[in-house]
Amino acid sequence: MLFPRRHVATPQFFHESVMPVGIEAWITQIPPITRGWLALCVLTSLAVQCQLVTPLQLYFSPRSAFMNAQPWRAFTTFFYFGSISLDFVFHLFFFMRYSRMLEESSFANKKADYFWLLLLSSVMLLALSPLFNLPFLSSSLAFVPIYLWSRRHPDTPISLFGLFTITASYLPIALVAFSWVLSGTWRAAAGDLAGCLVGHVGWFLRDVWAREMTGGTSVFSESPAVLKRLFGDI
Repeated sequence: MLFPRRHVATPQFFHESVMPVGIEAWITQIPPITRGWLALCVLTSLAVQCQLVTPLQLYFSPRSAFMNAQPWRAFTTFFYFGSISLDFVFHLFFFMRYSRMLEESSFANKKADYFWLLLLSSVMLLALSPLFNLPFLSSSLAFVPIYLWSRRHPDTPISLFGLFTITASYLPIALVAFSWVLSGTWRAAAGDLAGCLVGHVGWFLRDVWAREMTGGTSVFSESPAVLKRLFGDI
């Protein structure tokens, strides 16, 4: 005798993987500017790793970008941290950690202001690039939020790799030294030093000049109204 087949409902968790849900939740918790920056960096490195593009198509030089009509180089130079390696993981981890903390604290609900800070910092780094001979400026830009966060939280204790504890004011110096140890040459750490220099200029213009000299905000400390409307801040 044939019996009618019963339909057994399959529990929902058999259709959905737990891991993607966890990753998706973690990604959505990252503030939007940091999340977009992280996504572009990871996608660029994967594109190079899969040989869809080469680093020679991404690096910046004034001649290549402006005289040879390849303006995309002024953007791609900020999203390539090099081949996937320990140095790549080091820079990506610390950039994401402190960019996220800065965006969640000093720039909470100020997406346009944070984007404006990074944009002005990028312009300064492009101007400094020929002086430091830096074809890629991703690690330099990553050090800008690290430096700014350290100046705004100078007394916060920081544990470095669980080995020793320092205050946040010494964090940029410690990370530059560690970058030098990883690379084995000061030339590789020059980009991080350039980022600290630009970060110091940004900190001075936003936190010192705007307060002491102008008595309020300035074009260096607050984004234009059109940018705020674009990001939905007003």
